Amino acid sequence: MNKKIKYGLLVGFPSLAYFVYRNFPKLNILTGFAAKNVCSCTFEAGRDLESIESGDNNFLPVFYAKNKIDFEAKSVSSTIFGLKKRIAVYKEGIGSVLLPENSTDAVPNLPLPNRKPAAENLPYPYGRKEPENANFRPDKRKALEFAVENALESKAKAIEKTRAVLVLQKNKLVAEKYAPGFSSTTKFLGWSMTKSITSAVLGVLEREGKISLAQDHLFKEWENDKRSKITLNNVLQMNSGLEWEEDYTKISDVTRMLFMEGDMPKVQINKPLTGEPNNSWNYSSGTTNLLSRFIRDQFTSHQEYLDFWYKELIDKIGMHSMTIEPDLEGNYIGSSYGWATARDWAKFGLLYLNEGNWNGEQILNKSWIEYSAKPTNGSNGEYGAHFWLNAEAKYPDVPTDMFSCNGFQGQYIFIIPSKELVVVRFGLTESPEFDINNFLKEILEAF
Repeated sequence: MNKKIKYGLLVGFPSLAYFVYRNFPKLNILTGFAAKNVCSCTFEAGRDLESIESGDNNFLPVFYAKNKIDFEAKSVSSTIFGLKKRIAVYKEGIGSVLLPENSTDAVPNLPLPNRKPAAENLPYPYGRKEPENANFRPDKRKALEFAVENALESKAKAIEKTRAVLVLQKNKLVAEKYAPGFSSTTKFLGWSMTKSITSAVLGVLEREGKISLAQDHLFKEWENDKRSKITLNNVLQMNSGLEWEEDYTKISDVTRMLFMEGDMPKVQINKPLTGEPNNSWNYSSGTTNLLSRFIRDQFTSHQEYLDFWYKELIDKIGMHSMTIEPDLEGNYIGSSYGWATARDWAKFGLLYLNEGNWNGEQILNKSWIEYSAKPTNGSNGEYGAHFWLNAEAKYPDVPTDMFSCNGFQGQYIFIIPSKELVVVRFGLTESPEFDINNFLKEILEAF
């Protein structure tokens, strides 16, 4: 055997063995992440494996996963050094679902939501036609184009890995740019931006008079203990006092929920009260999936629950590309798995910019928008009702009325009412690698 090969084996094998030893307990989670992400990116977003592995899954230790796509079965299997195989399967209309360990690649028998996209013969954003040209001064347009291109193309900022930027002012698209391999028809995973969609669904129910922020006794599982006093407001503001660990670097509540559990809301429902409601702000993906279960409980049938999100919100504002993926029990994973084009995500921002009104129809009460951007006790002015805030000028060069939907790896919808602006950014990095303050400052200077 070649001496170099022998030396490589002597050095490499102990390193490999050490890696497996250190990470074996969480290999299930790592291969689960890899399989789920590759499956959704392939069949929901229409991307190729090389792009996914060199981009979305290219971080330690997930990049060790070996992914195999079965295009006929519409499934993906992932292993790390042949260990802990996980499978995700895709079904048109619901997206991809991660199966439990040791499962086959059979598609779960989950019902589909009924969807009736409107035939809108209007320019974007209120219809499907191409957007009208915005009346924009040439010098200001040049400054705006520079700001957008700087976010995507600056060699000095290559680490930012921005994939898409959209800017809308006064309900018109004034700037749009995509990195190579992405376009206006590419679906992007919003990750935790999906939390804000879940909040909006509750806003629709509130406008219809079916729920109240002050209501308590939210779940039958809480009836016999102090959790019965937790209000819907507490949960929406991530201030319930329920135990939860949101740590993606290890086996934690959130990683177990997303990659090990078939019934995701149940994880948070079973957590004890370890803090005081309204005085224990704690960012929690489990809390959002708890709200998904709460929404489900408002309907007499599962089908009504599935249809409501699309019929009364998503399709009503023309987000026809959107898919919210469910867990194995058919609960929408409202914390993390919303897919849509950048243009459709921007429509959601416009709904909030226009105080809940969509082209003349009031989808959400104006008071719900104000509530969403009201700081939560204990968040230092950074969080509202499933929206992030700039109330305490965390971004000093951005108006303090700005609020946003934020997602893992730097997905953002920034809503700036005082400037009549919505700014959307998709990428693979977040603060501090992606300088939010400077990005928005450069765009704002164009106005």
